[in-house]
Amino acid sequence: MVRLTTLASGLALCLPSAFAHPSTADRATGGKFGCGVQPTEQFITASRNLAAKEAKSPFHTLGKAYSNASTITIDTYFHVVARSKSLSGGYVPPEQLESQLAVLNDNFAPYGFEFNLVSTDYTINRRWASDGNELAMKKALRKGDYKSLNIYFLYNLDDAFGYCYFPTTVEEESDEFYIDGCSILYTTVPGGSATNYNEGKTVTHEVGHWFGLLHTFGSDSCEGSGDEIADTPQQFSASQGCPVGRDSCTELEGLDPIHNYMDYSYDSCYEEFTPNQNTRMLSMYNEYRA
Repeated sequence: MVRLTTLASGLALCLPSAFAHPSTADRATGGKFGCGVQPTEQFITASRNLAAKEAKSPFHTLGKAYSNASTITIDTYFHVVARSKSLSGGYVPPEQLESQLAVLNDNFAPYGFEFNLVSTDYTINRRWASDGNELAMKKALRKGDYKSLNIYFLYNLDDAFGYCYFPTTVEEESDEFYIDGCSILYTTVPGGSATNYNEGKTVTHEVGHWFGLLHTFGSDSCEGSGDEIADTPQQFSASQGCPVGRDSCTELEGLDPIHNYMDYSYDSCYEEFTPNQNTRMLSMYNEYRA
């Protein structure tokens, strides 16, 4: 994997400040599969502007001096929000959370990120466990600063396996600050009951959004700039299963990136981020979270 060692500066002014917020980001409702938050047009435009800058200087980190020769450590907080103190009620046992952390670290280690689990807490609240009153829940449970990752394991997320918020410019104690983080369906953790999606890689996918990545099938079209990442082939629609050789944009170069963490493949099919996705994650993190 390519590591970033050369820096560029002066790019901060090209990006709008508000990227994803409950009032401006729509929840997807396309079946019990995939993410529950869609990027705003403002965020897509910001990603497109950033892609143009990266094409000229692919090793930039938005003006903040950083070398990827060392690893970025992300303080991480796990919050289990269940209906009851039973596994069937969403009460994920510590050993499964340990496995989830191991998967997260294994998947991101090649790209210069590690996750330090600071604490884990358990809450019994039937409404919160079913994703009711999200802001109140997060105001009660959220820990750390804006560069800290908060992951909420919930009993029910309606039509989604998970959702997460894109990085943006926020003020401490604002609603945008509190709402940040990832909500994950508890059955997707390693050993969970979500068949084909129970190896813990839903968290990997959602944390990719937390770092600013779009879906590889971002525009649901074979035209345009897709996910605004130069080295992910254009993809018309999300993958299902692990369809080796799938090519949803036959007139364009490259097969669908079914092994990419930002597609919708089975967990067993997920393997990688691309070098340019790595660049984007570093850029977004250093500008908005570091």
